Amino acid sequence: MPGPQHYSFATAAFADTVAHDGNGTIRAARVHSRAPFTGATWVDLVEVPPGRTIGDHQHSTGDEEIYVCIEGTGTMLVDGKQLSIVPGDVVVNRPGGTHGLLNTGAQTLRLVVVDTAVRED
Repeated sequence: MPGPQHYSFATAAFADTVAHDGNGTIRAARVHSRAPFTGATWVDLVEVPPGRTIGDHQHSTGDEEIYVCIEGTGTMLVDGKQLSIVPGDVVVNRPGGTHGLLNTGAQTLRLVVVDTAVRED
């Protein structure tokens, strides 16, 4: 069994990307991934500059995404409802749900995004 996993914004290998046809580039680093249906499918560290977005998008009914706000402020659109997010907030995007994000603040919005497989027991 592998030892503990440790990831950091300070050492992550970020790449610039346009996320889900969002407005402008963001920075993202996939720091952890594993085989589907074994727990967390992947973990991303994400930095969204002021005014930039992760475009509205929908995942399959086989996974959900959990957004954890670490730094900055933003607005998430989740299934048609706007939610203000601040550090410490956690938003669970349901399987098959639609969501997107806008950085509404003056500083970079930092997030941890975890994708989990939905189990059908």
